[in-house]
Amino acid sequence: MSRQMTFTLACAVVLSALGPGVAGYLSARLEAIRTAERNLHALQARLDVRQARDVRPVSFPLPCLRTPVTPRIQQVPEARQRAAPGGRRPVIAGTAR
Repeated sequence: MSRQMTFTLACAVVLSALGPGVAGYLSARLEAIRTAERNLHALQARLDVRQARDVRPVSFPLPCLRTPVTPRIQQVPEARQRAAPGGRRPVIAGTAR
């Protein structure tokens, strides 16, 4: 047999073993992905049932009229101020030193 024929036969043997192996590997990976998706959907369904069981209806008879507290700005006394003379700088309440 020639070298070319030997090489061709060796490639055919390798590919004949490699083809089904790759096909088996890919089918196993796809099956694992499908199984993981089924498990995920089952867990999501369980979580939805648990959350639906814990939900309690809440009603507010009147709209909330209270507004959140905003920080007030005050002027710092000049004796404590370290800025340029004559200038006043605004400071958030409670932060003056």
